[in-house]
Amino acid sequence: MRHGIPNLGALQAFEATARLGSFSRAAEELSLTHSAVFRQVASLEERLGVQLFTRVRRRIALTDAGAEYAARVRHHLDQLEKDTFGLISRAGLGRSLHIAVLPTLATTWLVPRLPGFRRGHEDVSVSLSVRTRPFQFNDHPFDAAVYHALQIWPGTIGFKLFDEKELVPVCTPAVRQAIADHPEGMGGVSHLHMMSRPDVWRQWYREQGRDCPPSVGAGPRYELFTMLLAAAQAGMGVALVPGFLARQALAAGELTTAGEGVLPVAEAYYFSYPAQDHPSEALQAFEAWLRAEASGTEQ
Repeated sequence: MRHGIPNLGALQAFEATARLGSFSRAAEELSLTHSAVFRQVASLEERLGVQLFTRVRRRIALTDAGAEYAARVRHHLDQLEKDTFGLISRAGLGRSLHIAVLPTLATTWLVPRLPGFRRGHEDVSVSLSVRTRPFQFNDHPFDAAVYHALQIWPGTIGFKLFDEKELVPVCTPAVRQAIADHPEGMGGVSHLHMMSRPDVWRQWYREQGRDCPPSVGAGPRYELFTMLLAAAQAGMGVALVPGFLARQALAAGELTTAGEGVLPVAEAYYFSYPAQDHPSEALQAFEAWLRAEASGTEQ
């Protein structure tokens, strides 16, 4: 230790193990051996004089002290990462932004538009990281976020990009024919699910005034809408996806609607940043550009 500060490698090993719940998974993430991660964490516990994990057979669990320390270490590592990104970007290009984004919206809507921002702001480097759950800006190294919600997050300033409007049931033409030929209709094919929206199929059937088939819940689950669309395009079943995400595949004939009904969605996509922070010139420029892009987007 130097002035009471543990070795950075030991802190990284501890944080990864705490987050992933496994020495092996932490070792894989850090490109180390299982024994190296274990030794780093054990050494940290010995130097601190505090038990960070309890070990029962092959499982580990954070102690109360370990959980609290892990959250603090994660915050400081994230801040160090943000500071490093900023330094590198300022040295090479001038200014930088680090934005938390939803993966599917980023790949299908935001990233294809970013060259337009770059042409007008060549000195601003925009980095994107995936976050699918709400978070506190104080705990993460982001300047702003693009997210899906009913309203702007408390304590932030921003605007609504656009409404999601509706979820549409889609499948391949072959699966639609299988639905038409099956005595149970859609109940005879696999229903594909989005992990973050586990109840939308039941809501869809309720919206259509129809009974939800018992087999609905047995379908596979996916973490991202891009995975859900890919599974639908592979003929694995019928999926409920935002209409604007499926528009291109529907127009190309790769997918078709599995039924006439849609599920209205109250949530929208938002962009915001912490209210207590004065936005940098780079962030103000990005916000202005994003407003213009959103206003010209038809959903």
